[in-house]
Amino acid sequence: MLSFASPTRRRLLLQRLAWLCAALMLVVASLSAFIRQSRSEQGCEPWPQCQGIAAVQVGATLPEAGAGVAMARMGHRVVASATLLLVLAMVGLALSAGVATRAEARLALGLLGLVLFLALLGVLAGPSRLPAVTLGNLLAGFAMCALSVRLALMAGHADAARSRPLPSAWLAVATALAWAQVALGGMVSAGEAGLSCPALGACDWRAGSWQALDPWALPAGDLLPGHAAGALVHMLHRWSGMALTLVLLVLAWQAWRLGRRAVAAWLVALPLLLVVLGLVQVWLRLPLPLVLVHNTAAALLLALLSGVGLDGPPDRNRTCI
Repeated sequence: MLSFASPTRRRLLLQRLAWLCAALMLVVASLSAFIRQSRSEQGCEPWPQCQGIAAVQVGATLPEAGAGVAMARMGHRVVASATLLLVLAMVGLALSAGVATRAEARLALGLLGLVLFLALLGVLAGPSRLPAVTLGNLLAGFAMCALSVRLALMAGHADAARSRPLPSAWLAVATALAWAQVALGGMVSAGEAGLSCPALGACDWRAGSWQALDPWALPAGDLLPGHAAGALVHMLHRWSGMALTLVLLVLAWQAWRLGRRAVAAWLVALPLLLVVLGLVQVWLRLPLPLVLVHNTAAALLLALLSGVGLDGPPDRNRTCI
């Protein structure tokens, strides 16, 4: 019987706490997206014509920030506070003698830095509509989820037999494209450009403005969801998504050849799901539930890419990913 104080038992606890942290960050990201979309008037009647002050002046009605948004804000605060305590516990475990490697300790400290950054951003920026604030919350939250998954996998695979890792060059390209895709998606959301390109082949991206890529430029308060100035950033989001999908399909083929069949399946399923969700969102005029699912799928893809670079055990012995 292993004692609770033994390094093996504490490593197991570290792994479980890291998985819990990843799950909590998915909840935080979803609540944050719900609050952000509600603040942009999504859900007013009739949608999407009601969005923007100009539309409100002709008689459209805005949704009230009722119990749903209030509960989301409260839930966001509670889960974020719980995450901070969880990260502090993981840092303590990771720094304990004989429990974690230096790489795992660095990941735990990275999580602590990110959660403190998010707390500071919330205090200083509050409900600001500045795109830089949206990007800070989005990217830091997704990074916490990805680092938590990587820490959980490292803690769980310390003594396991190793399999061949995926090619680092392709993985680096895929990871860079995935983060660029998330950042562009955040700019689309912050700039109210979700319907600037209503159809795949019916968008004049040259009508868009480069200012839509400036995270320090506050969007106008009377923007309608189909405004032409957002066409450029919308199409950049689409183009980067197509490039990312192609790279991930190559990476999936390489994972299949290395015998990592479960990883290969996820590398195919998640990008295709994101593409389908993106097209359906535009077709259905950005329904809020699909926006939230799209947000969660993007976080899962980044977490997957963070973990597949580890030379972990073969798929037949894995219980996670």
